Amino acid sequence: MTTSVNTTKVYDEIIEFIAAGTTPQSVIDFQLSDAAKDRLEDLVYRAKTEGLTGSDERELDHFLTLEHIMLLAKAKARQYIRAE
Repeated sequence: MTTSVNTTKVYDEIIEFIAAGTTPQSVIDFQLSDAAKDRLEDLVYRAKTEGLTGSDERELDHFLTLEHIMLLAKAKARQYIRAE
């Protein structure tokens, strides 16, 4: 696996999505772009094999935190839709 040079952090898409405003359905439908998925895969692979730099480790940690928040938000969005 190769390391891509990418100044956009993998979690930036989640932040942009939240900042743009959402609906319950858009939260449920949210998916990372293929580029972000590739970046995440690269970070996880390198974490398991060669290790990460400090900034890459922080990027992965921030993403994992935001991913957890998105999972909770998706569950809550499903509750909102069912209650309609």
